[in-house]
Amino acid sequence: MPDLLVPLYKLPSSKALTENLAKEGIIIRRAFPFDLSRTRRFIAETVSVSWADESEAGFARQPITCWVAIADGQVKGFACVDATMRGMFGPTGVCPTLRGKGVGKALLLHALSGLWEMGYAYGVIAGAGPIEFYRKACGAIEIPDSVPGIYQHMLKDDGKEGTR
Repeated sequence: MPDLLVPLYKLPSSKALTENLAKEGIIIRRAFPFDLSRTRRFIAETVSVSWADESEAGFARQPITCWVAIADGQVKGFACVDATMRGMFGPTGVCPTLRGKGVGKALLLHALSGLWEMGYAYGVIAGAGPIEFYRKACGAIEIPDSVPGIYQHMLKDDGKEGTR
C-alpha cells in the first residue's frame, strides 16, 4: 500500500462533523494520559497488539498526539500522528459498529490538524489502505515509489498477538 501526502494548509474543517457526532453522543477529543490503558486495550482487541504498541508512542509525546472517539464512556475509535515517524498519520481505527458514520473522518481531520498546529505543512499517511477515502476526506495524493515504505522487515506474529 502506498504512502499518501496531505497538504495540511488545505484541510477541510471538522467542526460541523464533530458537532453532528456530539449530537449522537460521540465525542472526539485529544487523548489524556489517563486514557492510555483503555485506549491501548481497545486497539489491541479491535485491531492488533502491534497497533496498540505503535499508538503508545503518541501517548509519550507532549502534547499527546492521539485522538479518541468516545461513546457511552468507552473508547470507540482512535487516530495518532507523530507515533512511529515524525509527520506521519497513523495508526487509526474505529469500532465496526460506528464505521460509516463519519467517526473515522473526524478523527483523521483532528489528528491532521494536530500536525498543522505542530508546524508541519504536509502530513504523510503511511501504508494507506482506503486511498479513495483519504483522497476525498483530506485531499491526499499518492507518493510515487512509496511501496513498501517504512513498514518493512516487520517482526512475524508468533500466534499470541495480532499483526500490523
